[in-house]
Amino acid sequence: MKRRGPDAELDAGARAHYEDVGYYTNTYATREDDVAYYVELAIGHGCPLLEYGCGNGRITIPTARAGLDILGVDQAAPMLKDLKRRLQSEDPGVQQRVRTRRGDMRSVKINETFGLVTCTFNTFLHLYDRPSVERYLARVHQHLKPTGRFVFDVSLPDPEELARDPKRAYGTPRFRHATTGQVVRYGERFDYDDMRQVLFVAMEFEPRDAPDEKWMTPLAHRQFFPQELEALLHYNGFAIEAIDADFQELPPTNDSAALIYHCKARRGWR
Repeated sequence: MKRRGPDAELDAGARAHYEDVGYYTNTYATREDDVAYYVELAIGHGCPLLEYGCGNGRITIPTARAGLDILGVDQAAPMLKDLKRRLQSEDPGVQQRVRTRRGDMRSVKINETFGLVTCTFNTFLHLYDRPSVERYLARVHQHLKPTGRFVFDVSLPDPEELARDPKRAYGTPRFRHATTGQVVRYGERFDYDDMRQVLFVAMEFEPRDAPDEKWMTPLAHRQFFPQELEALLHYNGFAIEAIDADFQELPPTNDSAALIYHCKARRGWR
């Protein structure tokens, strides 16, 4: 089979995981720490906010339930369609507080500014190179009020995960797939590209009763190391006010799995 070029690999890794809405929703249904964190953050700011990577509303809808107006941006049409469907079962007040825009977060233009801009659930990790980071941060500047705050989370690179043998599949117990209804055998393969600092994950599904119908979903996450990310933010006009760990108001340690950056625009930045 002909190997895909780098751009095709990254494009597939940025999109495929978000096309199967049923599986995505079921997989992350119990992920609640980041929801509570971002809702509390929004309440504390008490102003309309912009959320990049809103998906099908896992964080967006609870934020609206808390009384905040929110504009969600995402490039995945299936996720936004499902967000619209989910909103139909919400109170009219919640429905009115949620707006969405489909588009690439590096280029989508919004004729508004916000007191709070968030980039949730590792969406930042789909910025695979420096130009992409710079284009995105330039958009954040355009959409952030002068006194506003930019808050985003990233998972920390795990050296053990990056060193895994891509030929080995790491399996989990069988489960019933939320979309197909089939009982499937599931495994993941990890292939880290050292030069691009991108971790490619192949998520493999094999139906128990129809193994010939197996399929694979790719996912690609850029790996940002803390000092590298601090430099990228600094040279793109942001000052870090605080870094929380694992969706708690605690400082990072060597055991932290995720970092949440609280940033403001540097004074005099244009």
